[in-house]
Amino acid sequence: MSDTTQTISSLSYAVRQQYIPDYIRGAQAPRLYDAYAENGAIPKEYVKGSTINVNFLSELPPATTAIPEDSDVQATSLVDAQASMGWSSRWNLLRYTEKLMTQSYTKYGAEAYYAIGQNMMESVDLIARDQATQGALVQRKVARASLAGGTSTHLLALSNFIDAGADMQTLKVPSFVDADRSMWLATFHPYALADLLNDTKIVAVAEYQKANILFKNEIGELDRFKLNVSPWAKMFWGAGADNTTATIATTLNGAVVELAESIVVADATGMVVGGWLTIGTEETAGTHYATNERVVVTAISGTTISIAGEGSNGGVKYAHATASAVRNANSVCPVTFGGPQSLAKVYAQDMETNLGDYVGEYGTIVGPNPEGHLKQFVELGWKYYGNYSRIIETRLYRREVAISRDAGQA
Repeated sequence: MSDTTQTISSLSYAVRQQYIPDYIRGAQAPRLYDAYAENGAIPKEYVKGSTINVNFLSELPPATTAIPEDSDVQATSLVDAQASMGWSSRWNLLRYTEKLMTQSYTKYGAEAYYAIGQNMMESVDLIARDQATQGALVQRKVARASLAGGTSTHLLALSNFIDAGADMQTLKVPSFVDADRSMWLATFHPYALADLLNDTKIVAVAEYQKANILFKNEIGELDRFKLNVSPWAKMFWGAGADNTTATIATTLNGAVVELAESIVVADATGMVVGGWLTIGTEETAGTHYATNERVVVTAISGTTISIAGEGSNGGVKYAHATASAVRNANSVCPVTFGGPQSLAKVYAQDMETNLGDYVGEYGTIVGPNPEGHLKQFVELGWKYYGNYSRIIETRLYRREVAISRDAGQA
């Protein structure tokens, strides 16, 4: 009987499956605005086309006249309309060497799967987020560029939920059913929640009836809205009113890589330790910039500014090109009110590819695949086919507010 040596190649599925949970863990993390979307898979026959059409029929007007006795009644016609949405795709890919996997002391394989999963869900939900936080149905106290954190009437308040609830009932926006009650969803950033908790009416309820609102952050719903508060919620960083203490409007004097803990600016005038800075292009209208981010100044040495941010090491999360804008204007939080059918969502599944891949709602992981003449490289990626669209404008209502966290920031 000959000896048999067990090798990695003969247990390839076991090696790959070791990291699949890390991919799923990452893929489930930032899923947020998808809650406003109704599911729908694209049939194979429509994947070949460039757009998907959704048809609508008008309702009959109320009858207000009696049946005539001396003539026949006139027939009424229904009117139809059509909305269309295109479908798109997203992807990302990591390539690393066989040598890295054999010599790295870090859990690169597991972390690569987690990063791929998180990037897939963040990228796909970004499509939904942009659709949910754009559109014409928006209310603000003043123009976005004039919203100021130091002005109390510009902050999120209980009255905003009452107004939104009345509007959504009037517009007959489909709702969730929770404990036999019709409810909608309100999605926004924790900075706006901090202001909401300072609303005098809510404070009164917390002080005299339900202390857990203040001490355990248990304000789960307001009016007819479930509160969906998340740090992944959209923010228009630096898009509000200019800072009244010291206006900073400069640029990066050199490119910045991911996880950098310092930046070099063209002019550091007005910057102070503890002040907030936004890196990226100001979002003035419906165009969004996915890599805008906010950092806090921790030290200043000439034009070299040490910062703390949302990167995994406490540095910046994204790379930024030289000459990118650096500002300290007030930020604006969009509060999105909607229901389960406020967005249309379509995705491809069972696509006829060369590999017979199943794509589906989550997209699909691709790899790890060996590459190179000696199979010395490994590629790991994901791909997604689908789209989100707000085909009925009145099903999403947006309130844009300032955040008091910016008040007095230098």
